[in-house]
Amino acid sequence: MTAPLPTAHAYHGHAHGPVSGQVSLTYENRFLRRKTLAMTDGTRFLVDLPKTTSLDHGGVLHLSDGRQIEVQAAPEPLLQITAPDLTRIAWHVGNRHTPCQIEPGRLLIQPDHVIREMLILLGAGVTDVTEPFTPEGGAYGHGRTHGHDHSHSHAH
Repeated sequence: MTAPLPTAHAYHGHAHGPVSGQVSLTYENRFLRRKTLAMTDGTRFLVDLPKTTSLDHGGVLHLSDGRQIEVQAAPEPLLQITAPDLTRIAWHVGNRHTPCQIEPGRLLIQPDHVIREMLILLGAGVTDVTEPFTPEGGAYGHGRTHGHDHSHSHAH
């Protein structure tokens, strides 16, 4: 009989002391409630949170055995957007409720062929890249901004 997996029942936005390992997850995979994950060293553990939670890059899962596991944003395919008037382009991206990482001189979004074509028509440069994705939080500084159904209601 195998021993039960260590279980994370709690998540915090930052570590309280040293971390014992890391887990690397894409943006979509950082939205979970219950799932078995593997640390970067291969050690498996169970996440069993009280509610579906958006895990942020740098956040920490607290295991039942006292270890803290740091969450890392995994590299994933993205669209890099550049433009002379990036503010105008950012408005169009935001108007479509698309998760967006905002940096000086560029935006990063998940691949979407319809939005790609719209951005090109607006005069933006659009390039495929593979990088960690850490988009801005919601209007109040936290939470997911996209309209995907994750079995909870949104007020728009």
